[in-house]
Amino acid sequence: MKKNKDNKNSSGTIALNKKARHDYHLEDKFEAGIALQGWEIKSLRAGKANITDAYVIIQNAEAYLVGARISPLTQASTHVICEPERSRKLLLNKREIDRLMGARDRQGYSIVATAMYWKKCWVKLEIYLAKGKQEHDKRDTIKDRDWQRQKERVMKNSL
Repeated sequence: MKKNKDNKNSSGTIALNKKARHDYHLEDKFEAGIALQGWEIKSLRAGKANITDAYVIIQNAEAYLVGARISPLTQASTHVICEPERSRKLLLNKREIDRLMGARDRQGYSIVATAMYWKKCWVKLEIYLAKGKQEHDKRDTIKDRDWQRQKERVMKNSL
């Protein structure tokens, strides 16, 4: 039995979207599989993915990831025509797609991708129903984070 744990990130995380937590109030979390091609899997194993501007659209009762970039490896994709920013189909249950559509259409939510990671041998995408933050909300978040940091410093120095 051979254990292959020589990846650069042993936690299984491929890509994160840290900007989403800053720009949105994240509410409901979903986990979706992604329909990928062979060259994309090889690129993901090498860590060549970016989901900073990724979001989810729903067309014909199917969910698609748009704006994610998976850069092709030069040695792995010599005979295949690669589209780094193509829209990729997400694998969700009909019930989950209906819930996402309802929240998007009725309540004005956005659907954003926050993380891409390995789960056993499959690539999963963490998506959230999200409401956009106003500028003053972003400032409040930064102020709260700074206050927490100051509190920790004071507590550390007082002990």
